[in-house]
Amino acid sequence: MAAPMPLWLGLHLPLLSLETVAGLVEPGPLALHDGLQITRADASAQALGIHAGLKRATALALLPQLVLAQADERRDAQALLAVAHAALAFTPTVCLAVPQTVLLEVHASLRYFGGQASLLQRLHAVLLPLGHRLQLASAPTAQGAALLCRLARGAPLHCPDLPSLHQQLDRAPIWLLGPGRAHWAALQGMGLRHVGDLRSLPRAGLARRFGEALLNELDCALGRRPDPRPCVELSPRFSSRLELLARADTTEQVLQGACILLTRLVVWATAQQGRISRFRLEMLHEGRQRSDVATPPASELLVALTEPSCDADHLQLLLRERLNPIRLVAPTLELRLHCDELVHRAPPNGELFPTASNTHEGLTRLIERLQARLGPAQVQRLLLVDDHRPERSSLSRPLDGAWPAAPRGGAAASGQAGAAASRRHAPQPVWLLTAPLPLPQRALCPLLDGRPLQLLSGPERLESGWWDAVLAERDYFIAQAADASLVWIYRSRLPPRGEGDAEPASTGWFLHGRFA
Repeated sequence: MAAPMPLWLGLHLPLLSLETVAGLVEPGPLALHDGLQITRADASAQALGIHAGLKRATALALLPQLVLAQADERRDAQALLAVAHAALAFTPTVCLAVPQTVLLEVHASLRYFGGQASLLQRLHAVLLPLGHRLQLASAPTAQGAALLCRLARGAPLHCPDLPSLHQQLDRAPIWLLGPGRAHWAALQGMGLRHVGDLRSLPRAGLARRFGEALLNELDCALGRRPDPRPCVELSPRFSSRLELLARADTTEQVLQGACILLTRLVVWATAQQGRISRFRLEMLHEGRQRSDVATPPASELLVALTEPSCDADHLQLLLRERLNPIRLVAPTLELRLHCDELVHRAPPNGELFPTASNTHEGLTRLIERLQARLGPAQVQRLLLVDDHRPERSSLSRPLDGAWPAAPRGGAAASGQAGAAASRRHAPQPVWLLTAPLPLPQRALCPLLDGRPLQLLSGPERLESGWWDAVLAERDYFIAQAADASLVWIYRSRLPPRGEGDAEPASTGWFLHGRFA
C-alpha cells in the first residue's frame, strides 16, 4: 500500500518587518532603514514617494512626518517564532523557511480538525491576534509550498498533488529560487524567466553554468529529491524580549509593548495546551547621567493569577491594573517577558446559559483584578468561626488561591447546608460596627440621631462566652430608624464591668450593625 501524500501549508508574511514595528509607534507613514538608506516602506509611505534604496536624509526631506525605525533581524526572528508557536497547536511538524515563511505538514491533522477548510479557518483565528498579513499556499512538498505562498498575493494557492504543483511552478518566476536570484541577470539575458524555462533545458548544461544548488532546490520543490528540515521545538520556559523604539516614560507606553509580548506568551501556552498561572515582566531602564543618582538597571513586576488562564484580554487587564499605580524609576528601553511553568488542566467548557461554573469564573476574575489593583493582602475573605458572639463569629484572612466553588448537590452538600442552618439565628447584618455604639434612651426607648427607633422583631437572646471569660448576655432586636433604614441593636443584661472587657461597661441599648 502506497504511503499517503503529505500536505504542506506555507505561510508567508511579506510585511513582517513593518508589522513588528507598527505596534510600537504612532499611526502614520512608516519605513525601515539600515542606518543609511530605506530598506522597507509601508503602503502609505510608498504612496507619498518613499521607496527602498532612498537615502534616509532624502526620505525625511520628502516626508518630514515619516516614522523611521531601525531594521532588526532579531526582532523579526522573534515575531516569526511566535507564528511558528501558533502553528504548533495544529501539527508537531513546523519548520521555518527563508524568507519570513513558516511551513506546516498537516496531512495527519486534517481528520481531527474536520478537513483542510476548517483547519485553515482555525489557523487564521489563532494567528489573528499577532496582527500579521498572511499569504498561504499548500503543496505536497515543503519547498513547493514555500515557493507558492510567496506568489499567493490574492487567494490561497492549493496544489493537492504533484502534477498540479508542477503546473503552478512552471509559471513561477526563477527569482523565487535562491540561486536564481544570484544568477538573475544571466538567466534573464538567456531568455529564462520562469521555472518552466529551466525544466526544458538539459540539466548538465545548467549545472555547469549555474551550479548544482539551483537544480537541487528545484528538485526539492518538484518532489524529486528528499528535503529533510529541522522542526521547531517548544521551549519548556517562555522568554521573549522587545526593544522599544523610543524610551518609555510612562506605564502606558510600557503596556503598549508588553501587550505584544503577552500575545506571544498566550500563543506559546496554547501550543502546549497549557494555561498561564503567573508571568514576570522585566523592564530594563535607561541609566542616569548624573553620578549621584542611583538607578537600578531593571525592575520586575510579577503577575500571579488565582485561576490559570490563556485569555489574552484578561492577562492584559491584570497587567494594566498592576502597572497603573507604579511610577517608573527611570525611562524604560527594553521589555522582557518570562513564564517558567504552565498549568496543564482540561480547558473550561463553553456554556450558553449561566451556570454555577461560569459564575464562579466571573467571581475569580473579579478577585484577580482586585488583587492586581490593590495587592494580594488587601483582598480578604471571611472565615466562619464556631462562636455565637457576632463579633467573634468570623475572621478576615487574605485570599490565598482560587475562591472555592459552591458545593453541588449530594450528601456532602446537604450536610454542609444543615451545619450552616444550625448556626443561623434570626437575620443579622453583614456590616457590624467595630465597637458597639451606646444609644441614648427616652422612657426606655432607644434613640438614634435623636429620634426614636421602632422595634420590629426580637428579642433574640444571646448568652455566650463563659469559657473564655468574655461573657456576653444580650437581647438583640431589629429596629427601623426614622429614615426607614434597618439597624441591629441589643440591650445588655450585664451589670457594669471593669475596663478591658469586651462587653461595654454599662447596661442599656447599643447599636451593633446596619442592614444594607
